[in-house]
Amino acid sequence: MKFGLMANPDIREVKEIVNRVIGIMGDDISICEELAVILGTTGTPVEDMDVDILITIGGDGTILKALQQSTAAVAGINAGLIGFLTSIDLEELEEKLTRLKTGDYEIEERIKLRVNLNDKRLLDCANEGVLHTSHVSKMRRFDIFVDGDRALSLRADGVIISTPTGSTCYSMSAGGPIIDPGVEAFVIASIAPFGLFIRPIVVPAKSEIEVRLQRDKDCVLVLDGQEELAVTSEDVVKFSLSENRSRFVKFGEEFYKRCWENLTL
Repeated sequence: MKFGLMANPDIREVKEIVNRVIGIMGDDISICEELAVILGTTGTPVEDMDVDILITIGGDGTILKALQQSTAAVAGINAGLIGFLTSIDLEELEEKLTRLKTGDYEIEERIKLRVNLNDKRLLDCANEGVLHTSHVSKMRRFDIFVDGDRALSLRADGVIISTPTGSTCYSMSAGGPIIDPGVEAFVIASIAPFGLFIRPIVVPAKSEIEVRLQRDKDCVLVLDGQEELAVTSEDVVKFSLSENRSRFVKFGEEFYKRCWENLTL
């Protein structure tokens, strides 16, 4: 089993945590380039790492970045605030990493979102794709089609297309439901819609969701909070089920227990 390590270089005490991880996992663990600069050594770009499990140090953003750059299973160490997607807290670092070395863990697979801008395939999303107005306090009109049928036509600050993994994130903040990660479905949620009866929609993951902007307007397409692209009314954005899956290292955590602990703050 081969392991890699990446981290958010801006977190506090990152060097100390990295040294603790290396001390447990051994010197043969692959280090990403950003981390290598901090340690004064050489590293490998995450996308070029030949590893089975990628250990991340940071929060959920670090994990989402890892899932965009690597197909390895991710074991997240929470060095941020909530770390909903992480599976290792700092106080249990030695225990969980020892279990990781000995194979005492499970791999949980979850669906990802395939995103196409016109004819170009973009990065898959583990959490969500968001179309948002590019100017503050400027609503846009969106037409949303599911498998070719018009599902919604609305004015709003934006539209979120979320996976079950992302249903506890931005989509939930916009009023969307929490979806069990074992359910293969997508959530369509609007951001600050102008209308009393506009509500989120849950559709099967096999659906193709198409979003169009009306008139000569522009928006920003954000993929898992990691990448932004400009979108105009001339563009067509399509969301569908990716053939790829997010893979998370788990140590027997219960999804609903984690929801209760992290989402009732």
